[in-house]
Amino acid sequence: MYYVYAINSQARNYIYVGFTNNIARRFEEHNNGSNKTTRPYRPFKSILNEKYESRSEARWREKFLKSGVGKEFLKKLIS
Repeated sequence: MYYVYAINSQARNYIYVGFTNNIARRFEEHNNGSNKTTRPYRPFKSILNEKYESRSEARWREKFLKSGVGKEFLKKLIS
């Protein structure tokens, strides 16, 4: 199983989208500062979690959510 997730910074205006095979571990890594890209934006709250059977499906969805249309969709989720 693979998971596509989106997290929103509670401190700044920032949304991060990624995919993983262990959603709990990955969320913890973002919040404890293990990820260099997201470290300055901590803490985070989860705004989207989706489950996929294959890595390729998850990657396709991640790429969509990182697009302009995908980012607009995520912004509507948090407003």
